Amino acid sequence: MWGQIHGHGLDTSLSRLQNMRLKSEWRSETSFKNSLSEISSNLYQRGWKTVRCKSDGGTLLFAQKGAYSRIGVYIVHASLLVICIGAVIGRVYGFKGNILIPETGQIDTIALSGTNKVIDFGFAIRCDSFAIEFYPSGMVKEYRSQLTILESGKELFSTAVEVNSPLTYKGITFYQSSYEGYNNFIMTVTQQLTAETQSFSAPFQEKRRWQEKNLSFGVINAEVMGQSVPRMKMWVSDGIGAASVFWLQDGASLMLSLKGGDYLFTTKQMYATGLQVNRDPGVWVVYGGCMMMLTGLLVAFFWSHRRIWLFLKEEEDDSSILMCGSANKNRLDFEKSFNNLAAQLQKS
Repeated sequence: MWGQIHGHGLDTSLSRLQNMRLKSEWRSETSFKNSLSEISSNLYQRGWKTVRCKSDGGTLLFAQKGAYSRIGVYIVHASLLVICIGAVIGRVYGFKGNILIPETGQIDTIALSGTNKVIDFGFAIRCDSFAIEFYPSGMVKEYRSQLTILESGKELFSTAVEVNSPLTYKGITFYQSSYEGYNNFIMTVTQQLTAETQSFSAPFQEKRRWQEKNLSFGVINAEVMGQSVPRMKMWVSDGIGAASVFWLQDGASLMLSLKGGDYLFTTKQMYATGLQVNRDPGVWVVYGGCMMMLTGLLVAFFWSHRRIWLFLKEEEDDSSILMCGSANKNRLDFEKSFNNLAAQLQKS
């Protein structure tokens, strides 16, 4: 194959040329020297770079295009090896698993299922919040997590992660894959006068207290739909007057005027976000192999090795010209090109 690609084609005998299926013969009234010069020039202008030699009492010209199209099949086979190498790299040096992070919690390792192996991310990932939306039928519409990356206790950046919109950092990708509802609630209380805010995590029917403001509160009842709580009943007391009891939609807010001032209460069910964690250092090798395969298929199916020979022989008053051609693929299209080229050379 390498010999066919780099072969100069000048070792082809006249008898073989005459037996080729695709050929054209004509006579030129110009001198042999002028015919040779004009044909070489016209071929060069059309992208055919010729080489020549003396042969069988005349001059043989040879030119070719697309010689490297013959290696398309080898590129495809090599791409399969590259893809396999990428898969092995991902298997040996990568990992895949799942983690569950409660809201306001963080994690910096993953324990691979089925093994005792624990992998340190080299950073921590925190779930700041989790939001879920439902259809009127109660089916989940969408859910997303607000995640923060931390290194050495410092927050680097925060981003929202949804299904089909993952977070990638230091070669590790976190995909939103699941969630889990807890019987705990996250309550955020803001004093309007000072804009001071505190967040509390409270289990169901357990009281929490903001000591500095002398406020006590908790969730005393809830409506449940699967793992979700769409509505909860709140109890709030400032220790002075009668306690306030009210129903609140999940994630909704309510302003209360108490003896100590106005307070904004926001309550939501506490969730844990389920993330699929994947590190595959061989993925770019696999992508490279796929690109090689596409390139090889393109070369193998749509390019062809086209070759032409012209044998010029000096006669008494003119020159005789024999033009032959061959292609290893797409022969019908090459035959049209060959006939057009022969017709143009005859006119020149």
